[in-house]
Amino acid sequence: MNAGQRQTRAKRVLAGLRRLYPEAHCELDFKSPFQLVVATILSAQCTDKRVNLVTPKLFERYKTIKALAEAKPAELEALVRSTGFYKAKAASIKAMAKTLVDEFGGEVPQKMGDLLTLRGVARKTANVVLGTAFGIASGVVVDTHMKRVSYRLGLTDQEDPVKVEQDLMACVPQKEWIYFGHAMIWHGRRVCFAVKPNCPGCPLKTFCPKRGVTETA
Repeated sequence: MNAGQRQTRAKRVLAGLRRLYPEAHCELDFKSPFQLVVATILSAQCTDKRVNLVTPKLFERYKTIKALAEAKPAELEALVRSTGFYKAKAASIKAMAKTLVDEFGGEVPQKMGDLLTLRGVARKTANVVLGTAFGIASGVVVDTHMKRVSYRLGLTDQEDPVKVEQDLMACVPQKEWIYFGHAMIWHGRRVCFAVKPNCPGCPLKTFCPKRGVTETA
């Protein structure tokens, strides 16, 4: 499939997503860019629902970035334990907060390069924060749902998340990147499951080249 054909397919996908999920948005609860960074780090290998159960107590205990930077590791680990990989996540969150205090005046930066200097923040997290907290379309969020659904819909043949993002940025208009990320993730969670996707009930099936798949792409 050439670039023009992929762009045409992306246009059809976007139109279908707009009909299905006109209000698609980030499903992590947050009240500030900083809270979103923390919640997104916690969401790795964890559901947003679980993260949303954990963060209220976490942010009640640590009300500021500085407080989190100074958190006792054992106490922080206990608060995030149920999200999985809690030792690594706690260490990343504490280090990330300290860098924000030391290097960015206690504010979450609004540039991709700056965000990527924070521990626990890769392109996916940076794109979530820039798009959702600041409305900056710097790239396309590629998580497991986006990777799976974009492959099945014929928008990429790549496996590496960075290359998947490059394909999507090339075929989806930049003004749609933020919405597209939210809507594709919603579709992956609601219809295009990893195992036993609901292809018969999928409104996008008429132009999906992978309809009827059973693999866990």
